[in-house]
Amino acid sequence: MDLVERYLKAVAAQLPKESRDDIVAELRDEIMGRLEALEARLGRAPTDDEAETLLREVGHPLSVAARYRAGPQALIGPELYPWWMFGLKVGLTVMAAVTLIGLAVRVLVGDVYVGQAIGQGISSLISGAITVVGLLTAVGFVLERQSKKPDFIAKWRVKDLGMFELGGDFDAEQWGQKLANGDWSGGSAGQAKSGRAVRKSAEMSPVARAVASTIGWTVVLLWWTGLLQVAPIRPEELAGVVDGVDYGRILADMVRVAYWPVALFAACRIGFDLMRAASGGNVRLTALGDLAFGIAAAWGLLWVWFWSALSPVIWVGSVTDFVDRIRVLIGRSGEDVGGVATILMVVVVWAFAAEVVRVIRAAARLVVGR
Repeated sequence: MDLVERYLKAVAAQLPKESRDDIVAELRDEIMGRLEALEARLGRAPTDDEAETLLREVGHPLSVAARYRAGPQALIGPELYPWWMFGLKVGLTVMAAVTLIGLAVRVLVGDVYVGQAIGQGISSLISGAITVVGLLTAVGFVLERQSKKPDFIAKWRVKDLGMFELGGDFDAEQWGQKLANGDWSGGSAGQAKSGRAVRKSAEMSPVARAVASTIGWTVVLLWWTGLLQVAPIRPEELAGVVDGVDYGRILADMVRVAYWPVALFAACRIGFDLMRAASGGNVRLTALGDLAFGIAAAWGLLWVWFWSALSPVIWVGSVTDFVDRIRVLIGRSGEDVGGVATILMVVVVWAFAAEVVRVIRAAARLVVGR
């Protein structure tokens, strides 16, 4: 029958070439057998409508062809789906944080009004969420088709579960019920956890930290390169002249010079975190990476201090000058100037000190192996 042949051609188009003929022949025999049984039951040849009803019972060509196709039949299977969902939560959280920080800065410096910021924030979150979902789905699609799943999925440890336990405290359904009841306190029904208890519940193994870090740095890299349209910040529009200093121009110059180094840093960090996750969180590998990235970050801060466009504003030649500027900031009056520059000076020095401590600790872990 013409209907059967058209049906079989539609199925054949979805089948791999090497097995197409055999599968179509098998399917033709099955359909013809069912048509003969229908004809015997009716006592006459079935009409086109009756034959089409039978073909519907066999199944749509796409569904029938899928039965004979090897490999996964879903973008992301049930084993990977919880990881995909967790990665989505982390990615959206980081993206929302970046959006809020960017919009807050723009509102504070007068670049946009609050109403404009809310509208831009919603638009940025929607477009950014689509990008994050697409990226995670692409990664899940590839992992789903690997014969060997990553170690952080197949060889998890109880120590890895602290991150997921902490995430369980943020129950969307519970929050929705509280808001519906007019409870804006945000407190839990039970006794509030102490700071130590919260930190303990948030403890993660090196593998879990590597996975979370990979997701976070991926979002940051996409935002930095403009692939993730989340509250794009135009440095030259961020700030005008404050205390006689054009911080908008300074920031624009710094972003222009540091654009590719920062992008390279983030990309290397993502690759390193993936390596950590695949290796099971090897202690010395983690320490080596922390050492390298700590040195790179410290060098970047030295660049900010000595050679960037911000250097003339924040640089001091001695500890005495550093302390004097802080004293002036603490006791400044409304007519004094230089407050923003002093704050930035302290931030850069503090960040550099933190990176030095990080490098020392990483070197110690690299030596002792724990």
